[in-house]
Amino acid sequence: MKIGNFDTDKKVFIIAELSANHSGSLKTAVDTIKAAKRAGADAIKLQTYTPDSLTLNSHLDDFVIKGGLWDGRNLYELYQEALTPKEWHAELFKVAKEEGLVCFSSPFCKDDANFLEQFNPPAYKIASFEVTDYDFVEFVAKKGKPIIISTGIAYEEEIRDVVQI
Repeated sequence: MKIGNFDTDKKVFIIAELSANHSGSLKTAVDTIKAAKRAGADAIKLQTYTPDSLTLNSHLDDFVIKGGLWDGRNLYELYQEALTPKEWHAELFKVAKEEGLVCFSSPFCKDDANFLEQFNPPAYKIASFEVTDYDFVEFVAKKGKPIIISTGIAYEEEIRDVVQI
């Protein structure tokens, strides 16, 4: 499979995950991309979402973390804090290209996938908790680009179903 100029049939495709590792700093995000290149990564993967595309802004028990570092915080606020701002995407795609890295992202809803198209990502990544959202996976598949799908704790039947899309 080709992802951008990278042929996954000829070499292992090493993907560095930016995720929330930028701690809210564009400079840290850019530095992380450059460090990924120095470390030998072939690609950098972003996450593209808003808290609204993942959860509700609720303080009901099911939406509040219990125990650990984030005890008492609600999911919406955590996602707001961890997201990669959409305003950064152009710069991050540009830096990745300058570094010779493939840059792509995990969208979490149709609006996120449509937003990413302006950067012409060579592939998409579907997160494990989206693996059974067949409507969303089909929407992304219609973009005509390779898709990497995390399977997480999906059942074998669910994996078979999603790869048929």
